[in-house]
Amino acid sequence: MAAGESYEEFVEKFKPKKTTDDCYTPPSIYAVIRDWTCKEYGIDPAKIVRPFYPGGDYENFDYPEGAVVLDNPPFSILSRICGFYLDRGIPFFLFAPSLTAFSGRANNMRMNHIICDCSIEYENGAIVRTSFVTSYGGDIIAQTEPRLTKLVNDEVERLRRTKTVQLPKYTYPDHIVTAAMLQRYSHYGVDFKIHKKDCAPIYALDAQRSTGKAIFGSGLLLSDRLAAEHAAVRRAAAERAAAERAAAERAAATKWELSARERVIVEYLNSHEI
Repeated sequence: MAAGESYEEFVEKFKPKKTTDDCYTPPSIYAVIRDWTCKEYGIDPAKIVRPFYPGGDYENFDYPEGAVVLDNPPFSILSRICGFYLDRGIPFFLFAPSLTAFSGRANNMRMNHIICDCSIEYENGAIVRTSFVTSYGGDIIAQTEPRLTKLVNDEVERLRRTKTVQLPKYTYPDHIVTAAMLQRYSHYGVDFKIHKKDCAPIYALDAQRSTGKAIFGSGLLLSDRLAAEHAAVRRAAAERAAAERAAAERAAATKWELSARERVIVEYLNSHEI
């Protein structure tokens, strides 16, 4: 071990690193994608093959007559894989990294890019924002697919719930205020004062006591008048939180403009629209 290096740090150096080429798909997520694809494109599930198993060789795989490849290939050579199938007329529906789905320049205009918003946690623990590329779709080059996105994300969430302990989340009426709430209001610049005559200490609602629950950190029970004021404070904090998120997104975004050359291409495309 190097000087000053802990045993854990020493061991960590020799652990294999996670890469997108080692992302093996959880079976239930693959099943959701397979079922959607077969229904959408009229594919016989019996015709589906998966040549990208660990140690597999897709170039020498024995593709039966009428085979359809539906699999999660190594992303680092995705463009080469797509070219292989396109050149040989083998239909495919392949997983692809969302943000770089258009990176395979050699084949971009030869296939369809189905862009989803699916953050899949693969069996090696890597979480990858995933879309798909396919030979299906006719002359469509790119499309959104909200239905597939929802199906996959619902299954991802179901799997996540089975793996993690869900901490309870509570919402309280406007008559209850906690230190966590006041902390949030301070963060978003909302003034709110509670006078002694308008409140009483509370440790659990009667509705909570029957289930053995309580208000975390205790709280204050407010009068009707102050509860109405508290409701307005809550709305103001929520509006400022939403505005802060929107402003952060705008500030982080860089807006690019079309060049004169690209505008010429657009005008050419416009002239060929039906």
